[in-house]
Amino acid sequence: MATDAARKSKAFKALHDGDRLFVMPNPWDLGTVRMLEASGFKALATTSAGFAFSIGRRDWPGEVTRQEALRHARTIVRSTALPVSADLENGYGDTPEDMVKTVQLAARAGLAGCSIEDTTGDPGSPIYPFSQALERISAAAEAAGRLARPFILTARAENFLHGKPDLDDTLQRLIAFEAAGADVLYAPGLNTIDQIREVCTILQKPVNVVMGLKGTTFSLQELEESGVRRVSLGSSLARAAIGAFLRAVREVNNEGTFSFAADAAGFGEIEDLLMPGTRE
Repeated sequence: MATDAARKSKAFKALHDGDRLFVMPNPWDLGTVRMLEASGFKALATTSAGFAFSIGRRDWPGEVTRQEALRHARTIVRSTALPVSADLENGYGDTPEDMVKTVQLAARAGLAGCSIEDTTGDPGSPIYPFSQALERISAAAEAAGRLARPFILTARAENFLHGKPDLDDTLQRLIAFEAAGADVLYAPGLNTIDQIREVCTILQKPVNVVMGLKGTTFSLQELEESGVRRVSLGSSLARAAIGAFLRAVREVNNEGTFSFAADAAGFGEIEDLLMPGTRE
């Protein structure tokens, strides 16, 4: 496990050290892991929402515990030769000590990296104060730096997802997170290419942008030309799959027809992705 984790970590770091954008999609179970790997992607990331939905829970603070998230991540890691980063929400705690523990456990799970948000889980006050957010990321970065192998820490500034589209405050946080040792910076929900370009221009380290949110329809070429190094898909693939499922269910219930089957993937296509090279 240690040797395999080191290999994956080095490969993940090399992707970030390169000069080209790469896409890191987000599976939510073993089948989607294998299909994404067979599709040619170079790295994967877990999705907290996709996993929560798959076990019948909401994507809500406290719905999935740190132990459950890391058990799921460990299963993903062991099922693929690709490096895996984990969406670990707000690090499952408020304190710097919580962040240290989360990073240590994530490394033990074989992950090549993880992301930690500056969200509190409190709807009334959803974003940690700046000083507390910085202390948490500083502690996580120090813990990652003490590991025996590379571990890519992604620091997330969540203003735009929580009703506070304040680019100045978001940039202040990202700049501070970068200085504190975060390896990747990430502000989900930026809604214009100019905002994305400004973030990438100001920061020195790789910037992650999530695609698949409503209203964000930028191409990979536009993102790369703006300076984006990594694109993740968050829960969008899981929600796309659930959307197709719900449309099929509603057609059966409301129309009494089954035309949805015309767009369903065939057995052979699925099996070729799950077990490539096994069919003659």
